[in-house]
Amino acid sequence: MTTTMRLLLNLDVPDLGAAETFYIAAFGLRPARRLGDSVLELDGAQVPIYLLQKPAGSVVAGGSVRDYARHWTPAHVDVVVEDLDAALTRALAAGAIQEGAVREANWGRIVQLADPFGHGWCLLQFLGRGYDEIAS
Repeated sequence: MTTTMRLLLNLDVPDLGAAETFYIAAFGLRPARRLGDSVLELDGAQVPIYLLQKPAGSVVAGGSVRDYARHWTPAHVDVVVEDLDAALTRALAAGAIQEGAVREANWGRIVQLADPFGHGWCLLQFLGRGYDEIAS
């Protein structure tokens, strides 16, 4: 029996209403369902995205304290878009912060962003054959 792995993306946010407004405006996601007062499922991506309201200062894994200032993590999310310039304009208008210039490579274009809640995002536009341009 083959099992297919399913992914869910959970994003901690300090203010569920503000996060809902941002992710709808920045990435064109849609509210799917509410799970109580502190969880919102968003639809419109290939994986469900859950916004989880968690207060700043609460304890997280490893005993650290939750902080919504911009932070680095080795895992991040790339949002694949058809038109990077239009997507960047929309994300910035919604409140994202551009972190560096748009970069170009054999496979496409990319720009780094931070959302208002400290999470890192990349907007990625594939060109030509996408990653196949550099695959061996």
